[in-house]
Amino acid sequence: MSEPADVGQTLRQIRKARKKSLAVISGLAGISPSYLSRLESGDRALDRRSLIVKLADALEVAPSEITRTAVTTSGELEEDRSLNPVRLALLSVSMGVPGGQVQPVEQLEHRAVTMLDDQRRCDYAAVGEALPSLIRDLHTTLDAGHDGERLLRLAVLTHVQGTQAWLSDIGASLDLAWQASTLAKSAAEELDEPLYRGVSAFGTAFGLLAAGGFDMAASTLADADPGTASNEAMQASGMLTLTSSLVSAARNDQADRTAALDHATELAERTGEGNALWFGFGPSNVGVWRMSVALEAGEHGEAARLARTVNPDALPSPTRQAAYWREYGRALARVPKRYDDAVMMLRRAEMISPARIHRHPFMRSIISELMAKAKRDEVGRELRGMAYRAGLPV
Repeated sequence: MSEPADVGQTLRQIRKARKKSLAVISGLAGISPSYLSRLESGDRALDRRSLIVKLADALEVAPSEITRTAVTTSGELEEDRSLNPVRLALLSVSMGVPGGQVQPVEQLEHRAVTMLDDQRRCDYAAVGEALPSLIRDLHTTLDAGHDGERLLRLAVLTHVQGTQAWLSDIGASLDLAWQASTLAKSAAEELDEPLYRGVSAFGTAFGLLAAGGFDMAASTLADADPGTASNEAMQASGMLTLTSSLVSAARNDQADRTAALDHATELAERTGEGNALWFGFGPSNVGVWRMSVALEAGEHGEAARLARTVNPDALPSPTRQAAYWREYGRALARVPKRYDDAVMMLRRAEMISPARIHRHPFMRSIISELMAKAKRDEVGRELRGMAYRAGLPV
């Protein structure tokens, strides 16, 4: 059975399959029947984790059942061809038979650095091409007992900042990305160094956040403490603090959300712009995270205001620049009389990273909502082009 093309249709399909009325499900989720109807029709975007979880609870399904949509694009993205080889590499490692070759640690480090740099540049095709053999060779060399600590550190970085990040960006299943975070967690536990436990906790928390496990994500972050003894450790601590602020917003905990953002801001002032462990932590990135946290809390006007305080040219990578334009567009989509600006912001994000617009359920929902207002003008043409490239009805 084919799945609907957007989140709203999926939501309606699940509700009807459960034989539940709009009134029943909206009541359980704490929203009005008219608002639920607009979510289902695509007139309103379902772009808040907390609301997705409430609806999933009301429907008695996993959150991923609502957000996991069948993705069909006007043309297959180049990176899609690597998805199954990456899946098989992860499965082989989990079975204890990675099937790679023992390589010198220096060579593996060079390959991993190249892959991680490509990930930051949003060159997802290059990342997908590199990952299968890198995963296999890295774990084969680990199993052979060579350079244990260096390879364990490399495994944590490769799977959190490479494998898991890539899988998330191209819209792969949550369970597949979770396999990557689990491999990173296993390596971090064997290594037992606070800094790399912190990197692993970041990946684990994001996997839990995507699945709606807010309390478990908060607990994971609370248990991780890279410290502040070095600039590198401060940057890692800053990223964990930012993640905690997003989790707090999803949990509707205003006090913890504010405290975490304030602490991250203070750390960023001490570190300056950086890229330790490929986090890209610094004052500019904190600004983008503040936008994301405001959006998670449903504060679209505040997110748009925050966007004006961030210089996107100062962001450390195309990955973060794409996130900035994406979140700015997502905010403006809900600000009155800013439809044209919202479309053009999303278009700028798409030009940097198509997958982050075409494949993310929040963005697909936003585009569907905006399509209801599309006009026969230049902006409408841009929007219809994005919708077509994302495989949405035009």
